[in-house]
Amino acid sequence: MLFKGTSSRSAREISESIESLGGYLNAFTSEENTCYYARASARHFKQLSHVLMDMYLNPTFPAEEFLKEREVIGEELSMYLDQPHHRVQELLNEVCWPEHALGRCITGTHSSIKALSVGKLRNFWRQHYVGQNTLITVAGPIDHQHAIRCIRPLAAKLAPGSIPIEAPIKDNQDKPAKALIKRAGEQVQLALGIKTGSRNDPKQHALRVLNALLGENMSSRLFQLLREDHGMVYSIYSSQSFFSDVGLLNISAGMEASNVEKGLQLIRKTLESLSLELPDRKEVRQACDYLAGQLDLHLENTENHMTWLGEHILGYGQLPDVDQLLKSLKSVTPSLIRETVREFARPQNLNLAAVGPADIRQIKDFENWMA
Repeated sequence: MLFKGTSSRSAREISESIESLGGYLNAFTSEENTCYYARASARHFKQLSHVLMDMYLNPTFPAEEFLKEREVIGEELSMYLDQPHHRVQELLNEVCWPEHALGRCITGTHSSIKALSVGKLRNFWRQHYVGQNTLITVAGPIDHQHAIRCIRPLAAKLAPGSIPIEAPIKDNQDKPAKALIKRAGEQVQLALGIKTGSRNDPKQHALRVLNALLGENMSSRLFQLLREDHGMVYSIYSSQSFFSDVGLLNISAGMEASNVEKGLQLIRKTLESLSLELPDRKEVRQACDYLAGQLDLHLENTENHMTWLGEHILGYGQLPDVDQLLKSLKSVTPSLIRETVREFARPQNLNLAAVGPADIRQIKDFENWMA
C-alpha cells in the first residue's frame, strides 16, 4: 500500500524515478517481517535511498488508490486459492498453528481484506513503522560511511515508537492432526509438517542438514525414492522454516489420488529409517557440502545478500558469521541427525494437509504415525 504515493510523489512518479536509474523496487511480507527494497547501480545509492525512505516516511493513503489496491489484493488471494500447491501450504499452517497469527494466511481472507479501511491502514503504519521496529540493510559495492551519511538524516525522521510484542505459541497438540480439502483435479497436493525447534534451538543446524538429506535436492532420499525409484511424483521436496519460538519441517508432494496411500507410506518409512539407523557419513557430508555451496551461490546476488543480512540481524540480533555457520554445519554428525529425528518426528508434532481428489480413508492411519 505504501507504493501508492507519498506527500511529494505519485505512485507513477515513484516508479518512474527508480526505472530511470535502470533499477526497480518491490516489497514482500513474511510471517514475522515486511521488507521494502530497491535495487540499482551503486552510483545512484543516494537517490535510491531517498525515494525508498520517502515512501516509508510519507505515505498519503489516497482513498481512490486504496480501493483499487484492495481489489488487486483480493484478486491475488483468489489466484492463490485456485492453486492447489499453494492452498495446501496455507492449509498446513492452519493445522499446525490453529487460533494463532502464524496459522493465518499472510494475504488475509476476502472478508478481512474487505473490512480493511484507510483509517485502519494508517493506524497500523503509525504503530509499526517506527524507529524501534525498523532495520535498514545495504549490500553492494558501496562505502559504509557514505551509506550512513545518506541514510542517517532520513532515519532520524522516524518516530521512536516501540517494538510490538508477539503472542507466544501455545502448543497443546498431543497427536497427529490433518485437514483435507476435496477438490476436482488431476493430483492430490500433500504437505506434511513436522513441528521443530525455533531459530535458536541447539539443533537448528542439524535440522538444516536433515532437510537437505530428506528432500532439498535431486539426490535427497525422498526425491530418489518417490520419483526415481517409484515414478509416482514429478515434484517432491522438503523445506525448513524457523521462527522466533517454533519451526517447521515441511515435506510437500503432488501425486495421483491412487498413489496417496503408498506415497505416505514411503515418506513414513524414510522418517522411520532415519530414526532407527545412522545415515552414512558420506551422505551427511554431501548434504553439508550442498548447503555450503548453496550459501555461496545465494550470497553472490546483492539482493539475496541484503535480505540475508536483514533477516539474520532481526532474528539473532547480530551480523551473520559465514565461517562460523559453515563450521556449525560441518559439525553435524550422523548420530545427531538420528537424535534430531527422534526428538521431533513424534506423533504430537505431525500435521498433514491435502488438497485435491483425495479419499479421506487413504489417510486414516496417519494418527498412528511414529507411535
